[in-house]
Amino acid sequence: MSAEDENDVVRSPEEEDFARLLEQSDEPRAFHAGETVAGTIVALGKDVAFIDVGGKGEATIDLVELADEDGNVAATVGDPLQAVVVSTAGGVKLSYKLARGAASRQALDDAFQAGLPVEGRVESAIKGGFTVSVGGERGFCPISQIDTAYTSDPEVHEGQVYTFRITELDGERGRNLVLSRRALLEEEERERADEIRGTIVPGVDLPGRVVSVQSYGAFVDLGGGIQGLLHVSEMGWSRVSTPAEVVQPGDEVTVRVLRVDEDGEKISLGIKQLQPDPWSTVADTYMAGQVQIGPVTRLADFGAFIELAPGIDALAHVSTFPPTGRREGWKDAVKVGDVVGVEILTVDAERRRIGVAVVDPEAAAGERAIRPDLVSGARVTGKVERHESYGVFVFLAPGRTGLLPVEETGLERGSDLRKAFPAGSDLEVMVLEVDGENGRIRLSRRAVFDAEERGDANAYHERQEKTQGDSFGALGDKLRAALESRKP
Repeated sequence: MSAEDENDVVRSPEEEDFARLLEQSDEPRAFHAGETVAGTIVALGKDVAFIDVGGKGEATIDLVELADEDGNVAATVGDPLQAVVVSTAGGVKLSYKLARGAASRQALDDAFQAGLPVEGRVESAIKGGFTVSVGGERGFCPISQIDTAYTSDPEVHEGQVYTFRITELDGERGRNLVLSRRALLEEEERERADEIRGTIVPGVDLPGRVVSVQSYGAFVDLGGGIQGLLHVSEMGWSRVSTPAEVVQPGDEVTVRVLRVDEDGEKISLGIKQLQPDPWSTVADTYMAGQVQIGPVTRLADFGAFIELAPGIDALAHVSTFPPTGRREGWKDAVKVGDVVGVEILTVDAERRRIGVAVVDPEAAAGERAIRPDLVSGARVTGKVERHESYGVFVFLAPGRTGLLPVEETGLERGSDLRKAFPAGSDLEVMVLEVDGENGRIRLSRRAVFDAEERGDANAYHERQEKTQGDSFGALGDKLRAALESRKP
């Protein structure tokens, strides 16, 4: 059959695949530094062994790599071998024990040139870093390169076997061997970053390690160099003043992902969400009218916060404190750390809000009403809260402020309300009207005067009637006595 006829032969698909594989087997295979290959020892030379790694090429490996602790080469022709490609210049060169602490000086140099990792044992901590034994060579690892996180106790690394990257090697003098474990860890993190980032979604719980603690929270490494912020407000249901009270650098923690921004760069974390929410039982535990005792945790411009239970703070609003005539005079009544009695005014479990009013601790031993039932005609004493052109607002009790209109003050038109009724002063008034639906209370001071005048008039009339009765009684007695004297 001629060559032309041979080209015209039609082959089956199976024959085509076999022919292609046969052609590929004859082609030399391309290797890359750092690649792990498997082969078979085909020959042993004076200093090197020849390894069949497939294709038409052969690789070499130093015999020292195959020697035992006594220097004897136990390998023989036909033995299988798995090694790492350390160089492809001028032929494929392998290393068998490069990552096992028994590498030759040349192998270390090859690893340095190829950027391959080597295994070393941390011997001791010294000033600025650690001495590391690598293949019988003494190397140095700076303390900043032993880990991705700050090492507060260098001794924890002593005796550990780690994988390092050679960052500096003086081949001529053979002394300067500088290593970095951090470089490898960061590379591993970058390789894992994409995979890990896909698992970081709101609501998922992830393990992490605290890498730093700031005044506002802590940064937690979730793996792959990806960090999230654990804000101080998310560290516990109770108020946390200092993040260091909860976590320290190096702590292993489980966190819940709360939020992830669109580009995935800002990740908000929490740990309090892994604990029972104390507000889940608030509706069944607290109700208006109850009296509780708790410490004042903080003061704000709008009021004081009192802790009723861990994680449950109630607010005593500024408006619940009796007026003093000074802008922040209410702060004289409470100080942070004070244990005070409070009466619950409102409970809104859904919005996580409880409104309270500070009461006398001695009176807080049981339940009592601090807001009197106000009805028309009741005479009460309150404190002047503020002045308006149309009247004076009078604080009657927490949550109960009434309006004393100008026409009900009993003063002449044009009188100075601020001078007549100084802010913070006591004022007796009569309730004219209570609008329960809108919470409006209308007061009158003039009605108090009218009532007092009526009371005085009634008392006068009663005295007059009594006096007159007494006078008529005495005159009758005299008349009866005179008549008696005239009888025969």
